[in-house]
Amino acid sequence: MTGRPAAYRRRPTDVVPLAVWALSVALVSASVVLNQADPAAARGVPGFGQAAWWWAVAVMALQAGALARWGDHPRAALLAVAAGVPALFVLGDAIGSGLLVVMVAAYRAVLARPARRLLPSLLGAAVLVALGVTASVVRTGAEGWIVLIGGPLQALAAVGLPAVLGSVLASRRDALDALAATAQAQHRERDALVQVAVERERTAMARELHDIAAHHLSGIAVMTGAIGRQIDVDPEGAKVAVAQVREQSTAMLRDLRNLVVLLRDVDTPPEPGGQVRMETLAGIDDLVARAEESGARVALEKVGPVAQVAASGAVGPLAQLAAYRVVQEALANAARHAPGAPCEVRLDAGEEGRVEVVVRNSRPDPGEVPGHHDPGYGLVGMHERAELTGASLRYGRTLDGGWQVTLSVPTAAGPSTSEGQDR
Repeated sequence: MTGRPAAYRRRPTDVVPLAVWALSVALVSASVVLNQADPAAARGVPGFGQAAWWWAVAVMALQAGALARWGDHPRAALLAVAAGVPALFVLGDAIGSGLLVVMVAAYRAVLARPARRLLPSLLGAAVLVALGVTASVVRTGAEGWIVLIGGPLQALAAVGLPAVLGSVLASRRDALDALAATAQAQHRERDALVQVAVERERTAMARELHDIAAHHLSGIAVMTGAIGRQIDVDPEGAKVAVAQVREQSTAMLRDLRNLVVLLRDVDTPPEPGGQVRMETLAGIDDLVARAEESGARVALEKVGPVAQVAASGAVGPLAQLAAYRVVQEALANAARHAPGAPCEVRLDAGEEGRVEVVVRNSRPDPGEVPGHHDPGYGLVGMHERAELTGASLRYGRTLDGGWQVTLSVPTAAGPSTSEGQDR
């Protein structure tokens, strides 16, 4: 409505009062005609051209003007319109024609605000209507109970009935508004949930891509560095290293295809006869073996029934994936920041209620200088995996200048914490 012309927006305020005034005058005119035909049918009605006639027409015009002028102030408009009713007592039995504008004002007032807030105004308007109607009844010469109940009944009809109707319609409007607001809130909530889900999926995809690429590319970087030194002095060794680079590249492509298949949520294997591999605690053996094949010095130690705990389901698939990725990222970090340093991977299931995964590397050899690397998201990914699975993550420098990452995976639901130093 705000974009429509101002003249159009004023139509309900200007046209309705004018129409009510015209209808009221028409009803009074009909009463005059009826009185002229049968004086007993409409008593006390002034004739056309008499002073009382023009007085009534003028008062009804003022009532319509007040309804139009104070449309934004419904209580004031209702009281102003009702105040004109006592002045219409000169109409006698035709005073009901002047109550039409009161009915419209009462209806508008209740629509604009709850009826309970308008109670004083409604009561005041009813009293004014009752006084005016009583005065008109007395003017017609009526006596007895008609004088006593005529005014209150007319007031109830002119003020009470429109108020009830307006309350019903206002309640229905408020209910529809509440339903619309609820629908909008639910729509916004759904949008927010969708956005959160999308962000979580993006974070998960970024974490998986980082872990897969960082592990394999770190091994490739180490092997290509060795190839550069071997190609002249040890051609056969360089050929072996090239084969290992090819194997690492193929493994990375395979892992990326597996990830894409999981993201697409389809059951078709990435290769004919193949199977999507889910990284678990048992897969850490193969992870360490591939790191050794790439030239890294990595040792694996198992304490307690690690295989039995992994196979029994005491550690869920997501938690086992988190442990696998933490070992993968820790070995990749060791290759980048401490090339040539020996690493130790320890899986400890000796303590009941948790499996502890420890990856520790010594300080780099004196002849090995780690290359410059921009800050990555490896530790961020470890934090996220720990929080997601209820695990506890700790990391930091060791006393000999190395680095240690410890992930404690509970076999039952437990709080997740992570602490350490930036690397």
